[in-house]
Amino acid sequence: MEPIYTQLTVYFEDPFWVGVLERRQNDLTEACKMIFGGEPTDGQVYEALLRQYNCLRFGPPAETGGRPQLIRSFKRRQRAIRRQLAEGGPGTKAQQALALQRQQGKQARQKRTREQKQLQARLDFQRKQQKRKEKRRGH
Repeated sequence: MEPIYTQLTVYFEDPFWVGVLERRQNDLTEACKMIFGGEPTDGQVYEALLRQYNCLRFGPPAETGGRPQLIRSFKRRQRAIRRQLAEGGPGTKAQQALALQRQQGKQARQKRTREQKQLQARLDFQRKQQKRKEKRRGH
């Protein structure tokens, strides 16, 4: 069984603090966005993860380049973390996964709106037809 790797990146996106949770398994990446109000402490982030993890809506899986490398050396791991913090923001794979999720949500919303408009047009047409029949029938 392939292990699941998760990574949480918290950054400031004006006016809120945002966390991007990436979940990687079998060369697929899924991501979701968590919005915090003010600057969260480590405890608040951990508590939010524990409380909200089951309710999080991850986007559709996006292809990734492979397994992330595990850094065993403590100092190398610290340097890698410092480099990631200097870059700022979530990784590009997570951004792609979030963009795909937004796009699919937009398409679903457009489809739902289109169906509602068609239904309303049919109802309006039927109402007009009924009104015309009543006018022709006479009283």
